[in-house]
Parts: sequence; C-alpha cells; structure tokens
Amino acid sequence: MRSSRSTPALMLLGTGSNVGKSLLVAGLCRLFADRGLKVRPFKPQNMSNNAAATAQGEIGRAQALQARAARIAAHVDMNPVLLKPESERGSQIILQGRVAGHLSSGDFSRRGDFLPKVLESFERLSDGADLILVEGAGSPAETNLRARDIANLGFARAAGVPAVLVGDIDRGGVIASLVGSHAVLDAEDRAMIRGFAINRFRGDVGLFTPALDTITRATGWPSLGIVPWFAEAARLPAEDALDLARGAPARAGALKIAVPVLPGIANFDDLDPLKLEPGVELVFVGPGSALPGDAALVILPGSKTTLRDLARLREEGWDIDILAHRRRGGHVLGLCGGYQMLGTIVRDPLGLEGPAGAAPGLGLLDIETELTPDKTVREVAVEHSESGTTGRAYEIHLGASHGPDRARAPFSVDGRPEGARSADGRVVGTYLHGVLTSDSLRRAWLEDLAGKPLAAGQAYEPAVEATLDRLAEHLERHLDTAALLELARSRS
Repeated sequence: MRSSRSTPALMLLGTGSNVGKSLLVAGLCRLFADRGLKVRPFKPQNMSNNAAATAQGEIGRAQALQARAARIAAHVDMNPVLLKPESERGSQIILQGRVAGHLSSGDFSRRGDFLPKVLESFERLSDGADLILVEGAGSPAETNLRARDIANLGFARAAGVPAVLVGDIDRGGVIASLVGSHAVLDAEDRAMIRGFAINRFRGDVGLFTPALDTITRATGWPSLGIVPWFAEAARLPAEDALDLARGAPARAGALKIAVPVLPGIANFDDLDPLKLEPGVELVFVGPGSALPGDAALVILPGSKTTLRDLARLREEGWDIDILAHRRRGGHVLGLCGGYQMLGTIVRDPLGLEGPAGAAPGLGLLDIETELTPDKTVREVAVEHSESGTTGRAYEIHLGASHGPDRARAPFSVDGRPEGARSADGRVVGTYLHGVLTSDSLRRAWLEDLAGKPLAAGQAYEPAVEATLDRLAEHLERHLDTAALLELARSRS
C-alpha cells in the first residue's frame, strides 16, 4: 500500500452548512471519473439521519451518491464517522459503518478521539486511487470547535490535504462569509485553504466580478469559479432535511400524497422517485399544519427516534388526521420507523433511541415492535408479493415487528415475508428502503392506488445518472477544473 500522502487529494470546505458541498463533490467525482481517473469521495465526519447501506455497514447518503457519481461501489471508509441525531442534545455514533455508542452535545470534544480511525479509513481509501475528493462539514470557522475538529481543517492538516472554501451566494452575505472565515482562522489553518469558489449564483455573473477582487485582496485566495444555480439538483437525493420543502408541485388531477415531517425523519430520499411522477403531487406537511383531507395516501417515512416522533405526531394532531384519512378509505404506507408507528405498540426497553419506555402505536396494523441492540444493515433483493416485480432495496433499523398482519407481507426477501399489510390492503408497512426506485413496482403500486392508468413518468435510476452527467458538465463550464486538479496534485 502506498502512503496516502502520495495520493492527490483536495478538500471542499463550506462557509456554513448546506452551501452545496455535497453536490459539488458529486459533480467533480463524475467529471474526473469520466476523464479516466480512479476517484473516491471521502467525508471524515457527517451528521445526518439520511443513511445508506453498504456491504460493510452504513454511511451518509451523500457519500453513497458521490460514490455512484465516481462509478464505484460505496464503502464505509468513505464516511468513517457518521453521527445520527437522536435529539437536540445527542447522537448515535456510527464508526466505520457500525454502531459505537452515543455522543452528547456536551461531550462533543470526544470527536477528536475518532481521528485515528478517520485517518485509517483515509489511508485505505487512498490505496490505488488517482484522486480523493474530501467534503468538509459545517464551517471551518467555528473556532469554538476547532481544538478537537476532525471534520474540516483539523483533518486537512492531519492528512496534509489542501482545501478550497465554498460560499453560497443564494443565502446572502457571501463576501462577508468568505472574508470573515479568513479573519477568524489562525495562520496555519488559513495556509491550508488555497482558493475559493462561489456556488448557487443567479443572474448576471459579470455583476459579481468586482466582488471577486475584494475577496482576493482581503484573503489572498484566488477565485476558482462561480457556479450558477443548478435547478436539476432537485432530482438528486438530498442529504439535509432542510431540502424537504422541494416536493412535487401541485398538478391538476394528480394523486396527492402527504408526508408529515417529524423531527427524527430519516432516509427521506425514499420519496425522491415520487417527485418525478407527473401524476403525483407530493406534499410535505410541517409542524402546525393539518394533513390535507384530499390526500389519497399518507406516508410515514423512516425515523431515527420512533417513540419521540410518535409522541410528536400526536402532539401535532396528525394521528387524528391519519385515522380520519383511513376512515375515508385512504391508504397509509409506513417505511421503517413509520412502519413501527402503525402497529399496536412500540417498546424500547433498553432506551436505545432515547429514554427507555413504550407507547401505543396508531393501531392500523396488527403488529408489535420491540427495539433490540442488534442493528440490521444490509442490501437485499426484493420481490413484490402481488405483482412478482423484483428490485433492490436496503435495510437500516433496530428491532423487529411481529403479529398477524405479517401473514400478508407486501414483499419477500430471500424467500421470507417482509413487512405487513392490513386485511383490506389499505395499510402497508415495510422495513425496506429504496423500494420505490423500482420503476415497474412503483408504477403498478401508484396505478392501483389511483384506480386508473397514470401518465408515464421518468425512469428514476437513469434520471439520476443523467443528472449527474449534466452536473459534471455544469461544473466543467464554470469551475477552473485544471487548477483544482493541480491543487490536489500539489499535496505533500
């Protein structure tokens, strides 16, 4: 194995969270992979409940997309530390793909203890690679967290990886955020940043040219490009729950699907294929709003904290809305944690997702669930019980569910029934994520729900691939990719 120090690498930092780093890394992965380079994405530490299953364990969904963009299989070394929020004050630790305990917000300095594992994963990932593209987390200018940082410049300095700082002009204040970041960093941290880029620009780029000079004079960093708004980003799996507002638009005569957004919502990219269906209107319902009475289907998505989210669902009155929807003949689909909520009771005797306890479910499925320490993380081949349609899916969950409605399982995995269905077929639950990416399965299910043929939608997987290709072309036009590659190769 050659030393990771000899592998070209470049880190993309952001002036804040959700500035588009994940998307930029994905686009650059596709761009350089298509030039024939062996590219691998890496994020030292991620904080997200949107996870993906790999053959070795779980990682952040964004790194799985970046691996796909690089045309390679996802691996746990691409995201060695994944923090999955369980409350406002603590997270579950996923270390190199496996559960490794809990981290409270008051003990965040412990993150520095994970640096040896982060560097170990980076070393393995570097072996045989032509280029590593590293994504930071949040902002490197959070000086209160710098002493034990492993996500941004703490990693960059430990691994000797040069960085580019990305600012998001769409949220405003991009000049101040870039110059301000420079101002609060110490000299050694500043030296790791070799340039800056502007993301999500709308309008006439020429109007911003004087600002580039302002930033360069104040920081000494050269501009590496201005990336215009890429509207097609909505077609790619989102990492952050902040992106949930981008549902499918209202369409006359469309099949309306309502999704209550709960605090612990997880793996919400399960819903992305529905956004590409012209016959579907996907509505995300936030706190303080009732579920729409004209919805044909209510989906309870995955949850990292099932009991907490079940309590919040009741606080919002959404349990009343769902039961009324059911009485009107509506359909309900529960995915993973949402599946658990549909049963008669959910038990967490060991306090695996919060305080130990139990609570009655919505009672729409005759099943009981108990959370247990063994976590299921796997990719599977799945068959739809009614149509015989096959596809791929994955599981990431604690515990198991049992009860009479499991006898009418909607799917089978390895010849065994998976999930549960009510006697009239209007309520369905499953632990499987990603089943809706199967175009034939999704289409048969939607048309059965609507009771009529629907206009043909886009094939989901080819749409994702085409969007990644167009993103790479977009970045090639607007970023100085030669300079980025030169920076990566200048690493020592």
